[in-house]
Amino acid sequence: MTQELELDCLDQLEATPAILRGLMCDLSVEDTEWKPAPDRFSVAEVLAHLSHSEGHCYRTRVDRFVSEELPEFQPDDAQMYLELYRNANAEDAFDHFEEQRETNVEYLRTLPRSAGERRARHQEAGEITLQQMLHEWTMHDLGHIRQIAELVRARKHLQAAGKLGDSYRLKP
Repeated sequence: MTQELELDCLDQLEATPAILRGLMCDLSVEDTEWKPAPDRFSVAEVLAHLSHSEGHCYRTRVDRFVSEELPEFQPDDAQMYLELYRNANAEDAFDHFEEQRETNVEYLRTLPRSAGERRARHQEAGEITLQQMLHEWTMHDLGHIRQIAELVRARKHLQAAGKLGDSYRLKP
């Protein structure tokens, strides 16, 4: 299928696992479990959230967009699943996320571009299209890529940069 005929965002969604893998390449288990504050996520917890969201939010919604007329969606709230993410193993969470993402992108590439106009009712946002959700899914990915990048910067590189790191104001 040529890119003009497929849904938007699929290349970016497909690229996310490789971007995350690059960010994680030098992290130890301790690094992935490190939290900048008790109320903040660790890399492992972010990966567990991504894995959970991939199947329990996004894929479920895609399937409902395709199979139902105007399905209704509740807002997704990561705070509801904090216990599920605690004590997550980063590598296991990432592997599960990566497998799901590959399957999801393969499936999305089989859908015609017109599927992007399928509609659903979101309890907070009102009527939405599948294509709009794909853009939000991409924003969700990019936000967590940024979050993990900030965690890596703060944990692995800030102190090691010595005085060169003094001017950085990180917010992991």
